[in-house]
Parts: sequence; structure tokens; C-alpha cells
Amino acid sequence: MAKVVVTGGSGLLGRDVIQEFIDHGYEVVNADVKHPKEARCKTVITDLTNLGEVYGVLAGADAVVHLAAIPVAYSHPNEVTFANNTMSTYNILEAAAHLGIQKAVLSSSESSYGICFSRQGLEPKYVPIDEEHPQLPDDSYGFSKIVNEQTADMMHRRSGMQIVSFRLGNVITPEMYKNFPSFIHEPEIRKPILWSYIDTRDAAAAYRLAVEAEGLGSVALNIGADESSMDIESPELMKTCFPNVTDIRQDISGYAPLLDNKKAKRLLNWQPVQNWRDNVNKLTD
Repeated sequence: MAKVVVTGGSGLLGRDVIQEFIDHGYEVVNADVKHPKEARCKTVITDLTNLGEVYGVLAGADAVVHLAAIPVAYSHPNEVTFANNTMSTYNILEAAAHLGIQKAVLSSSESSYGICFSRQGLEPKYVPIDEEHPQLPDDSYGFSKIVNEQTADMMHRRSGMQIVSFRLGNVITPEMYKNFPSFIHEPEIRKPILWSYIDTRDAAAAYRLAVEAEGLGSVALNIGADESSMDIESPELMKTCFPNVTDIRQDISGYAPLLDNKKAKRLLNWQPVQNWRDNVNKLTD
């Protein structure tokens, strides 16, 4: 039985990521600073900014899935967010490399493109945003994600470890679909995230598939749903909120996503299956 350590498994994504690995026969250990509300596997209380503790929790693992982070900009002083997110990721990869772990998956973010938390009103250069879009954050959170992706590249060069960095869209648990009716007709509310979302269950499948994939080197992949989170068609969203963005590189008719997930589908053989309309209907039935 392969063993995977999931960092931050007590957080928003952790429940479904841990369950995904358990359901597919993995031994799972959760490394976090707190216990989850509902235990699904062993939890080891770990300070990921302490390299010795990271060695301890990763010993004997075959792969590591790194979810833990300060998850947004401006919730902490900028330097705290940057230091926590970059050093915890560095420590995870440093320890994994020395321990001979060959697979790691990191949680990057769409915020690395710079639009999410921009105080300058940054607009996309083109849509849909793919992995080649410039990364131009002006906040320490988005910048920490770029540094982490660069750390992944460095560690792959050094050790040969496969490291997949997920640029996640807005993460949605099943319980959060109850919020959708409040914003699906209000384009300005979710404009900074280009109306993206990714269900935790679909994200969980992607994390597992990234661990099981071979030969990817160090690569960054957008992880988002196959549709926007809005009940307004995507061309209208762009016309309303980003009228100056005229570089439309793919068909965005209907409710097409503005965060391009095609590369993840191709490299991981991954397919998101959750959609917000079905989930909202389940909650209201």
C-alpha cells in the first residue's frame, strides 16, 4: 500500500483529498497544525516551517500532497503570508528530495496571475487564461505561489522529483453551493477570479491523478470547472466587466470557463464532473 502525506488536510480541501486517496487504497497521513472536525486518517500535528518536523512526518512516505498555506492575501501581515507559504513549501520539497520521495503535488493558485487580489485593477491579457498567461501579482500571497512554482522547478532539476503545481480556481465544498444563488446574476462580485470555481471532489481526483502520473517533470496546471460560476454567459461577462480585453483566444460561448483547464485534462487524464447547477438543485430539493 502506497503512503501519501497530505499537508493541511484539516482545511477546506483536505477532507475530500484525503477521502479520495483512502478510497483508492492509499495509506494517508494528515500533517496539520490542528485536528480536522472529522478524522478520516491519522493526523500528525506538524509545524511545516520547521524542517526537522517535516522530515519526521514525511519519513516513509511515497508521495506528498501539499495543501497547507495561509490561503488568501491580506489575512495576515504581508511578510507573514510570504514567509509561511514559501518556507513551508521549500521544507516539504527539501525533505522529500532527501528522503527519496519521487512524487509531490503543490497547491498554487489562479491568484498567481495577479488579477485576484490586484489593487491596481489588473485585467487579463487574454482569455481564457492558460498556463502561459503572464503572472503579475502585486500581493505577497500571489507572489508566494510563483516562488513555490520556481522552488518546484529547482527541486526537480536537483533531484528528478516529479512536482505538479495546481493553479486552483476558487475552491468550493459541496456545502458552499448554497451561496451560489446570491451571486450568479452579479458579475462584479466574482470578477477578480474570472468567475472560476473548482469543486473539492474534482480537485481531489486531480491530486490523486497527479500522484499516479509519470514523467511530468515540474509542471504547473490550471485546475477549474468546465463552466463559469455564473448564470450569465461568458461573452456577456467579459463585455460587462472587461470590455477592453479583446484578445479572445478560444471559443467562450455559453458558460465556458475563463480559466483554461485543457492542459490538466490532457496530462492527467482528468475530467471535472461536478457542476454548480446540479449541486444547487440538490440543496434545494
